[in-house]
Amino acid sequence: MRHLPGQAHQLPGKRAALAGYQASYFRFDADSGVATITLNRPERKNPLTFDSYAELRDLFRALAQADDIKAVVIAGEGENFCSGGDVHDIIGPLTRLDMPGLLAFTRMTGDLVKAMRACPQPVISAIDGICAGAGAMLALASDLRIGTARSKTAFLFTRVGLAGCDMGACALLPRVIGQGRAAELLYTGRSMSGAEAERWGFFNSLAEPDQVLATAQAQARALADGPTFAHAMTKTMLQQEWNMGVDEAIEAEAQAQAICMATNDFHRAYHAFVARQAPHFEGD
Repeated sequence: MRHLPGQAHQLPGKRAALAGYQASYFRFDADSGVATITLNRPERKNPLTFDSYAELRDLFRALAQADDIKAVVIAGEGENFCSGGDVHDIIGPLTRLDMPGLLAFTRMTGDLVKAMRACPQPVISAIDGICAGAGAMLALASDLRIGTARSKTAFLFTRVGLAGCDMGACALLPRVIGQGRAAELLYTGRSMSGAEAERWGFFNSLAEPDQVLATAQAQARALADGPTFAHAMTKTMLQQEWNMGVDEAIEAEAQAQAICMATNDFHRAYHAFVARQAPHFEGD
């Protein structure tokens, strides 16, 4: 069954268990709390389609209620991450849509970024090869990014006559790499090398191509084994404090930290410290 932009997929509801979820337009694997989403059209450098956009959006929305998933990794099959919107399945059809149809599409793609930012689990992208257009936005919307030296990241919207302000790029990219650097990439659409991406802070670190996925999964595993309630609170505050003044942020963090101090994980950490043992966190 094919899904149109905005059409919901059937996913588990509140307090869902997603470990057994079967994806239609990408591969989904879950192992001990770590989910790996693999874009799996390597012959086309893993492009996105109307259907995969919608399914990714719905999956990240469902993750907000998934107790069994503690961290998420996004990767591309083969030697590339994601080449962006498929030229034949998206770009061509867009030239034939009317304005309401175009707006429905752009809102759907933006909703994917919103869902990634709203889900409580840390999201880590493992990026090798081409990471372009909407693929670069998937990476940017992630919490952490592990790249390779040979990767090429490009916000190439201007290359097809579009503005650089796509899926939240003008809000997110300056916050990650700075206003001037973001402006250059969004105006020119040029590729950013792996070394440059790490130097500018877009990549948290670099790994060898054959190790980039394993590195991202190891980091996801470390986060999944940690205080996941506290991680979710950290992610929430990282998003919400963008729109706060410093005094508001300090008060918001006081309230957030007080909530975390009431968790069992905080008490487990204290008792483990007293006993000179490593704490075992359970996310409650």
